[in-house]
Amino acid sequence: MKRSLRVMIVDDAVVFRRGISDMLADIPYIEVVGTAINGQIALMKIPSLKPDALILDVEMPELDGIETLKALKKYHPSIKIIMLSIHTTRGADKTLEALSLGAIDFVEKPSGSNDYTAHFQQIRNDLLPKLWLLKLQKSSHIPDAQPLSPKHLPRVPRKECDIIAIASSTGGPNALTTILPKIRANVNVSILIVQHMPPLFTKQFALSLDQKTAYTVREASAGDVITPNLVFIAPGNYHMAVRKFGAGERRISLHQGPPENGCRPSANVLFRSVAEIYGKRALGVVLTGMGNDGTDGIKSMKDQGATILSQDKDSSVAWGMPRSVIEAELADIVLPLHDIAQTINAMISG
Repeated sequence: MKRSLRVMIVDDAVVFRRGISDMLADIPYIEVVGTAINGQIALMKIPSLKPDALILDVEMPELDGIETLKALKKYHPSIKIIMLSIHTTRGADKTLEALSLGAIDFVEKPSGSNDYTAHFQQIRNDLLPKLWLLKLQKSSHIPDAQPLSPKHLPRVPRKECDIIAIASSTGGPNALTTILPKIRANVNVSILIVQHMPPLFTKQFALSLDQKTAYTVREASAGDVITPNLVFIAPGNYHMAVRKFGAGERRISLHQGPPENGCRPSANVLFRSVAEIYGKRALGVVLTGMGNDGTDGIKSMKDQGATILSQDKDSSVAWGMPRSVIEAELADIVLPLHDIAQTINAMISG
Protein backbone atom coordinates (compact mmCIF):
# COMPACT_ATOMS: atom_id res chain seq x y z
CA MET A 1 0.00 0.00 0.00
CA LYS A 2 1.33 3.38 -0.98
CA ARG A 3 2.22 5.69 1.90
CA SER A 4 -0.17 8.54 2.62
CA LEU A 5 0.75 12.20 2.24
CA ARG A 6 1.97 13.21 5.71
CA VAL A 7 0.58 16.66 6.56
CA MET A 8 1.35 19.02 9.44
CA ILE A 9 -0.86 22.01 10.30
CA VAL A 10 0.78 25.15 11.70
CA ASP A 11 -1.58 27.87 12.93
CA ASP A 12 -1.81 29.83 16.17
CA ALA A 13 -5.63 29.62 16.18
CA VAL A 14 -6.89 26.41 17.77
CA VAL A 15 -10.12 26.60 15.77
CA PHE A 16 -8.17 26.29 12.51
CA ARG A 17 -5.75 23.65 13.77
CA ARG A 18 -8.60 21.48 15.01
CA GLY A 19 -10.98 22.30 12.16
CA ILE A 20 -8.51 21.50 9.38
CA SER A 21 -7.34 18.36 11.17
CA ASP A 22 -10.94 17.14 11.49
CA MET A 23 -11.85 17.88 7.88
CA LEU A 24 -8.82 15.95 6.61
CA ALA A 25 -9.37 12.96 8.90
CA ASP A 26 -11.56 11.07 6.42
CA ILE A 27 -9.34 11.63 3.36
CA PRO A 28 -7.74 8.24 2.62
CA TYR A 29 -4.57 9.57 1.03
CA ILE A 30 -3.81 12.07 3.84
CA GLU A 31 -2.37 11.48 7.30
CA VAL A 32 -2.32 14.48 9.65
CA VAL A 33 0.85 13.75 11.61
CA GLY A 34 0.75 16.73 13.92
CA THR A 35 0.04 20.40 14.58
CA ALA A 36 1.93 23.40 15.96
CA ILE A 37 0.90 26.82 17.24
CA ASN A 38 3.78 28.67 15.57
CA GLY A 39 6.76 28.19 13.31
CA GLN A 40 9.28 27.75 16.09
CA ILE A 41 7.43 24.77 17.53
CA ALA A 42 6.83 23.37 14.04
CA LEU A 43 10.57 23.38 13.32
CA MET A 44 11.18 21.51 16.58
CA LYS A 45 8.61 18.84 15.69
CA ILE A 46 9.52 18.28 12.05
CA PRO A 47 12.49 15.90 12.60
CA SER A 48 10.30 13.42 14.49
CA LEU A 49 7.03 13.88 12.57
CA LYS A 50 8.66 13.86 9.11
CA PRO A 51 5.84 15.64 7.24
CA ASP A 52 5.69 15.74 3.44
CA ALA A 53 3.70 18.96 3.48
CA LEU A 54 2.90 21.86 5.79
CA ILE A 55 -0.30 23.89 5.85
CA LEU A 56 1.25 27.08 7.19
CA ASP A 57 -0.48 30.18 8.51
CA VAL A 58 0.98 33.49 7.34
CA GLU A 59 0.39 35.45 10.56
CA MET A 60 1.64 33.84 13.81
CA PRO A 61 3.47 34.93 16.97
CA GLU A 62 7.02 33.83 17.83
CA LEU A 63 7.93 32.81 14.27
CA ASP A 64 5.52 33.80 11.52
CA GLY A 65 4.84 32.03 8.24
CA ILE A 66 7.45 33.93 6.22
CA GLU A 67 10.32 33.31 8.65
CA THR A 68 9.23 29.70 9.07
CA LEU A 69 9.20 29.25 5.30
CA LYS A 70 12.74 30.64 5.03
CA ALA A 71 13.93 28.15 7.65
CA LEU A 72 12.11 25.29 5.95
CA LYS A 73 13.72 26.05 2.61
CA LYS A 74 17.13 26.08 4.28
CA TYR A 75 16.85 23.02 6.54
CA HIS A 76 13.95 20.99 5.07
CA PRO A 77 13.78 21.91 1.38
CA SER A 78 11.83 18.82 0.33
CA ILE A 79 8.76 19.75 2.41
CA LYS A 80 6.01 21.32 0.31
CA ILE A 81 4.25 24.38 1.72
CA ILE A 82 0.67 25.59 1.29
CA MET A 83 0.00 28.92 2.96
CA LEU A 84 -3.12 29.93 4.89
CA SER A 85 -3.82 33.60 4.25
CA ILE A 86 -6.25 36.21 5.51
CA HIS A 87 -8.17 38.56 3.22
CA THR A 88 -6.27 41.77 3.92
CA THR A 89 -3.74 43.81 2.00
CA ARG A 90 -1.03 42.74 4.43
CA GLY A 91 -2.15 39.13 4.16
CA ALA A 92 -2.05 39.28 0.37
CA ASP A 93 1.41 40.87 0.34
CA LYS A 94 2.76 38.29 2.78
CA THR A 95 1.26 35.47 0.74
CA LEU A 96 2.83 36.73 -2.47
CA GLU A 97 6.15 36.96 -0.65
CA ALA A 98 5.68 33.37 0.51
CA LEU A 99 5.02 32.21 -3.03
CA SER A 100 8.20 33.96 -4.19
CA LEU A 101 10.12 32.14 -1.43
CA GLY A 102 8.93 28.73 -2.56
CA ALA A 103 5.43 28.03 -1.20
CA ILE A 104 3.59 26.12 -3.91
CA ASP A 105 0.16 27.68 -3.35
CA PHE A 106 -2.17 29.23 -0.80
CA VAL A 107 -5.68 28.91 0.59
CA GLU A 108 -7.61 31.93 1.79
CA LYS A 109 -9.21 31.86 5.23
CA PRO A 110 -12.87 32.85 4.82
CA SER A 111 -14.04 35.97 6.61
CA GLY A 112 -17.22 37.92 7.22
CA SER A 113 -19.25 35.52 9.36
CA ASN A 114 -19.02 33.10 12.27
CA ASP A 115 -20.36 30.16 10.27
CA TYR A 116 -17.36 27.90 10.75
CA THR A 117 -19.08 24.96 9.05
CA ALA A 118 -19.27 26.99 5.84
CA HIS A 119 -15.74 28.32 6.39
CA PHE A 120 -14.20 24.88 6.66
CA GLN A 121 -16.21 23.57 3.72
CA GLN A 122 -14.72 26.37 1.59
CA ILE A 123 -11.21 25.65 2.89
CA ARG A 124 -11.73 21.94 2.18
CA ASN A 125 -12.88 22.65 -1.38
CA ASP A 126 -9.82 24.83 -2.01
CA LEU A 127 -7.29 22.70 -0.16
CA LEU A 128 -8.01 19.15 -1.31
CA PRO A 129 -7.06 19.62 -4.98
CA LYS A 130 -3.73 21.10 -3.89
CA LEU A 131 -3.04 18.22 -1.49
CA TRP A 132 -4.02 15.70 -4.18
CA LEU A 133 -1.50 17.34 -6.51
CA LEU A 134 1.20 16.91 -3.84
CA LYS A 135 0.21 13.28 -3.42
CA LEU A 136 0.58 12.70 -7.18
CA GLN A 137 3.94 14.45 -7.23
CA LYS A 138 5.12 12.38 -4.29
CA SER A 139 4.16 9.18 -6.13
CA SER A 140 5.93 10.28 -9.32
CA HIS A 141 9.04 12.41 -8.84
CA ILE A 142 9.46 15.11 -11.48
CA PRO A 143 13.01 16.41 -11.95
CA ASP A 144 13.83 20.08 -12.12
CA ALA A 145 13.67 21.38 -15.67
CA GLN A 146 16.84 22.68 -17.25
CA PRO A 147 16.86 25.61 -19.70
CA LEU A 148 17.49 24.74 -23.30
CA SER A 149 20.71 26.06 -24.78
CA PRO A 150 20.16 28.67 -27.51
CA LYS A 151 21.09 26.21 -30.25
CA HIS A 152 18.35 23.84 -29.04
CA LEU A 153 15.58 26.43 -28.91
CA PRO A 154 12.95 25.87 -31.61
CA ARG A 155 13.27 28.10 -34.65
CA VAL A 156 10.25 30.38 -34.67
CA PRO A 157 9.13 32.79 -37.38
CA ARG A 158 8.58 36.43 -36.56
CA LYS A 159 4.91 37.04 -35.88
CA GLU A 160 2.75 40.10 -36.45
CA CYS A 161 1.45 40.31 -32.91
CA ASP A 162 -0.66 42.93 -31.14
CA ILE A 163 -1.60 41.00 -28.02
CA ILE A 164 -0.24 38.27 -25.76
CA ALA A 165 -2.91 36.47 -23.72
CA ILE A 166 -1.61 34.38 -20.80
CA ALA A 167 -3.34 31.91 -18.47
CA SER A 168 -1.90 30.47 -15.26
CA SER A 169 -3.02 29.02 -11.95
CA THR A 170 -1.09 26.93 -9.39
CA GLY A 171 2.56 27.96 -9.68
CA GLY A 172 1.57 30.88 -11.89
CA PRO A 173 2.78 33.81 -9.75
CA ASN A 174 6.38 32.57 -9.85
CA ALA A 175 6.09 31.60 -13.51
CA LEU A 176 4.82 35.07 -14.43
CA THR A 177 7.48 36.72 -12.27
CA THR A 178 10.08 34.73 -14.23
CA ILE A 179 8.69 35.47 -17.68
CA LEU A 180 7.35 39.03 -17.69
CA PRO A 181 10.56 40.90 -16.80
CA LYS A 182 12.27 39.17 -19.74
CA ILE A 183 9.68 40.01 -22.41
CA ARG A 184 10.97 42.86 -24.52
CA ALA A 185 9.02 46.10 -24.13
CA ASN A 186 8.46 48.89 -26.67
CA VAL A 187 7.43 46.49 -29.44
CA ASN A 188 3.78 47.66 -29.62
CA VAL A 189 2.40 44.64 -27.80
CA SER A 190 -0.09 44.50 -24.93
CA ILE A 191 -0.37 41.62 -22.46
CA LEU A 192 -3.54 40.30 -20.81
CA ILE A 193 -3.31 37.78 -17.95
CA VAL A 194 -5.76 35.50 -16.17
CA GLN A 195 -4.14 34.21 -12.98
CA HIS A 196 -6.53 32.30 -10.74
CA MET A 197 -6.51 34.34 -7.52
CA PRO A 198 -9.10 35.79 -5.14
CA PRO A 199 -10.02 39.50 -5.06
CA LEU A 200 -7.42 41.79 -3.49
CA PHE A 201 -4.67 39.25 -4.17
CA THR A 202 -4.80 40.07 -7.90
CA LYS A 203 -4.44 43.78 -7.13
CA GLN A 204 -1.43 43.21 -4.89
CA PHE A 205 0.07 40.81 -7.43
CA ALA A 206 -0.24 43.46 -10.15
CA LEU A 207 1.50 46.02 -7.92
CA SER A 208 4.29 43.51 -7.24
CA LEU A 209 4.81 42.70 -10.92
CA ASP A 210 4.78 46.38 -11.84
CA GLN A 211 8.00 46.81 -9.84
CA LYS A 212 9.74 44.01 -11.72
CA THR A 213 9.09 44.65 -15.42
CA ALA A 214 9.49 47.41 -17.98
CA TYR A 215 5.78 47.10 -18.75
CA THR A 216 3.18 48.98 -16.73
CA VAL A 217 1.19 46.32 -14.86
CA ARG A 218 -2.31 46.97 -13.51
CA GLU A 219 -5.26 45.08 -12.18
CA ALA A 220 -7.82 45.59 -14.94
CA SER A 221 -10.82 47.89 -14.55
CA ALA A 222 -13.89 47.95 -16.77
CA GLY A 223 -13.34 50.31 -19.70
CA ASP A 224 -9.53 50.36 -19.55
CA VAL A 225 -8.10 51.10 -22.99
CA ILE A 226 -5.73 48.39 -24.21
CA THR A 227 -2.57 50.07 -25.47
CA PRO A 228 0.99 48.83 -26.13
CA ASN A 229 3.36 48.22 -23.23
CA LEU A 230 0.52 47.70 -20.75
CA VAL A 231 -0.17 44.49 -18.81
CA PHE A 232 -3.65 43.93 -17.41
CA ILE A 233 -4.38 41.22 -14.84
CA ALA A 234 -7.96 40.03 -14.47
CA PRO A 235 -9.35 40.96 -11.04
CA GLY A 236 -10.37 38.14 -8.73
CA ASN A 237 -14.00 37.01 -9.11
CA TYR A 238 -14.43 38.78 -12.48
CA HIS A 239 -14.18 37.42 -15.99
CA MET A 240 -12.05 39.64 -18.25
CA ALA A 241 -12.67 40.04 -21.99
CA VAL A 242 -11.71 42.38 -24.82
CA ARG A 243 -14.34 44.49 -26.56
CA LYS A 244 -14.01 46.69 -29.63
CA PHE A 245 -15.33 50.26 -29.55
CA GLY A 246 -15.61 52.89 -32.23
CA ALA A 247 -12.86 53.06 -34.82
CA GLY A 248 -10.83 50.09 -33.66
CA GLU A 249 -10.35 51.04 -30.00
CA ARG A 250 -10.07 48.00 -27.74
CA ARG A 251 -11.17 48.12 -24.13
CA ILE A 252 -11.38 45.82 -21.13
CA SER A 253 -14.76 44.35 -20.28
CA LEU A 254 -15.40 42.77 -16.86
CA HIS A 255 -18.40 40.74 -15.77
CA GLN A 256 -19.47 38.19 -13.17
CA GLY A 257 -21.00 35.59 -15.42
CA PRO A 258 -21.07 31.96 -14.24
CA PRO A 259 -17.68 30.38 -13.48
CA GLU A 260 -16.20 28.26 -16.26
CA ASN A 261 -14.39 25.09 -15.19
CA GLY A 262 -15.00 26.32 -11.65
CA CYS A 263 -13.01 29.49 -12.35
CA ARG A 264 -13.84 33.18 -12.29
CA PRO A 265 -11.84 34.70 -13.85
CA SER A 266 -11.66 32.03 -16.54
CA ALA A 267 -9.01 31.95 -19.22
CA ASN A 268 -11.62 30.67 -21.67
CA VAL A 269 -13.51 33.96 -21.51
CA LEU A 270 -10.36 35.97 -22.22
CA PHE A 271 -9.08 33.68 -24.98
CA ARG A 272 -12.41 33.60 -26.85
CA SER A 273 -12.61 37.39 -26.88
CA VAL A 274 -8.98 37.68 -28.02
CA ALA A 275 -9.74 35.24 -30.85
CA GLU A 276 -12.71 37.35 -31.94
CA ILE A 277 -10.98 40.74 -31.78
CA TYR A 278 -7.35 40.00 -32.71
CA GLY A 279 -7.53 36.84 -34.81
CA LYS A 280 -4.15 35.70 -36.08
CA ARG A 281 -2.37 38.77 -34.61
CA ALA A 282 -2.44 37.18 -31.16
CA LEU A 283 -0.21 34.90 -29.14
CA GLY A 284 -1.71 32.57 -26.52
CA VAL A 285 0.40 31.24 -23.63
CA VAL A 286 -0.74 28.56 -21.17
CA LEU A 287 1.37 28.19 -18.05
CA THR A 288 1.35 25.92 -15.01
CA GLY A 289 -2.01 25.25 -13.38
CA MET A 290 -4.45 22.57 -12.28
CA GLY A 291 -7.50 21.61 -14.31
CA ASN A 292 -8.19 22.47 -17.94
CA ASP A 293 -9.25 26.11 -17.89
CA GLY A 294 -8.22 27.78 -21.13
CA THR A 295 -8.37 24.84 -23.52
CA ASP A 296 -11.71 25.76 -25.11
CA GLY A 297 -10.64 29.37 -25.52
CA ILE A 298 -7.27 28.35 -26.94
CA LYS A 299 -9.13 26.33 -29.58
CA SER A 300 -10.97 29.50 -30.59
CA MET A 301 -7.66 31.36 -30.87
CA LYS A 302 -6.10 28.53 -32.84
CA ASP A 303 -9.08 28.46 -35.24
CA GLN A 304 -8.48 32.14 -35.96
CA GLY A 305 -4.79 31.63 -36.74
CA ALA A 306 -3.18 32.60 -33.43
CA THR A 307 0.06 30.97 -32.28
CA ILE A 308 -0.06 28.94 -29.05
CA LEU A 309 2.76 28.31 -26.56
CA SER A 310 2.49 25.89 -23.66
CA GLN A 311 4.70 25.23 -20.66
CA ASP A 312 6.19 21.74 -20.49
CA LYS A 313 5.57 19.11 -17.83
CA ASP A 314 8.94 19.16 -16.09
CA SER A 315 8.90 22.90 -15.34
CA SER A 316 5.22 23.09 -14.33
CA VAL A 317 4.22 23.07 -10.68
CA ALA A 318 0.86 21.67 -11.83
CA TRP A 319 0.70 20.17 -15.30
CA GLY A 320 -3.05 20.36 -15.80
CA MET A 321 -3.85 23.39 -17.95
CA PRO A 322 -0.77 22.99 -20.21
CA ARG A 323 -1.36 19.26 -20.53
CA SER A 324 -4.96 19.79 -21.62
CA VAL A 325 -3.87 22.15 -24.40
CA ILE A 326 -1.07 19.82 -25.53
CA GLU A 327 -3.23 16.70 -25.52
CA ALA A 328 -5.86 18.56 -27.58
CA GLU A 329 -3.06 19.15 -30.14
CA LEU A 330 -3.47 22.92 -29.90
CA ALA A 331 0.06 23.89 -28.81
CA ASP A 332 2.40 25.03 -31.58
CA ILE A 333 5.40 25.12 -29.25
CA VAL A 334 6.01 23.41 -25.88
CA LEU A 335 8.81 24.85 -23.76
CA PRO A 336 10.40 24.86 -20.30
CA LEU A 337 9.51 27.95 -18.30
CA HIS A 338 13.03 29.41 -18.62
CA ASP A 339 12.78 29.51 -22.43
CA ILE A 340 9.31 30.96 -22.92
CA ALA A 341 10.25 34.65 -22.71
CA GLN A 342 13.18 34.20 -25.10
CA THR A 343 10.92 32.48 -27.60
CA ILE A 344 8.25 35.17 -27.30
CA ASN A 345 10.91 37.82 -27.93
CA ALA A 346 12.07 36.01 -31.05
CA MET A 347 8.50 36.00 -32.35
CA ILE A 348 7.46 39.59 -31.60
CA SER A 349 10.74 41.39 -32.33
CA GLY A 350 12.23 42.33 -35.62
